[in-house]
Amino acid sequence: MAANEQPVLALAGGMELRPWRPEDAGVLVAASRDPAIRLWNRLLVDSPEEAQRRIEGMHARWRAERSAMWALAGPDGAPPVGLIGWGDIDLAGGSAEIVYWVLPAARGGGLMAEAVRRASRWALEELGLHRLRLCHSVANPASCRVADKTGFTLEGTLRSALLHADGWHDQHLHSLVQGDLQGSS
Repeated sequence: MAANEQPVLALAGGMELRPWRPEDAGVLVAASRDPAIRLWNRLLVDSPEEAQRRIEGMHARWRAERSAMWALAGPDGAPPVGLIGWGDIDLAGGSAEIVYWVLPAARGGGLMAEAVRRASRWALEELGLHRLRLCHSVANPASCRVADKTGFTLEGTLRSALLHADGWHDQHLHSLVQGDLQGSS
């Protein structure tokens, strides 16, 4: 990873997964203020300066081969409508965990499912990972639908696995492994 620039991954309709840019800081701040994003995500920002540092950190973690975070953005420099990426990358062990969110205006149309499929294909086929994890609170049915739509297999429930703002949550553990994408588009 570190030897290469982070790729831009094309999606349908001119949408793309691209590296975050300094000018995207306002989107991170806006996302951090959305109640649903605040409920399910822990790494939020409160100011443009903090967002700038977060974006710089995304690029540093790419170079350190620890994560790959993309902005889900429209064509012609449109601002991002979401975030998707792989955290906890273990190149030697062949695994990573997906994280994502989407702003309210872009929810419900299948855009995140398409982004998850594309990011998963990149992780398995281009990066060469073997096992991908998708974990979410059992109280978050939208993420469960994304997992189902994108071919992740539900493996079970992790009891009291993640602390959210409202307390400890059980989490569903889904996975996608090499070979699961055979024959899928």
